[in-house]
Amino acid sequence: MATQICPHCKENSFTWHIDDEESGITVWGCYLCHYTAEEDENDECICDHCGHQAKTKLKDQDKEYWWCFICKEIIK
Repeated sequence: MATQICPHCKENSFTWHIDDEESGITVWGCYLCHYTAEEDENDECICDHCGHQAKTKLKDQDKEYWWCFICKEIIK
């Protein structure tokens, strides 16, 4: 599985898995800083910055924000 740049620590250590208990929920986690966030893939849309269908809403224990997994842009 390919890694992504973690929106928390900015290292190439962000991976994901599908939560078997909740349909449609992807759980992202960083194996370096241990940051975790959930993604509902139904919220995916086109990124205003790069133009790809890669902007998705992430939700952690404190906040919810948009994140593009192509250009790594964070939109609060």
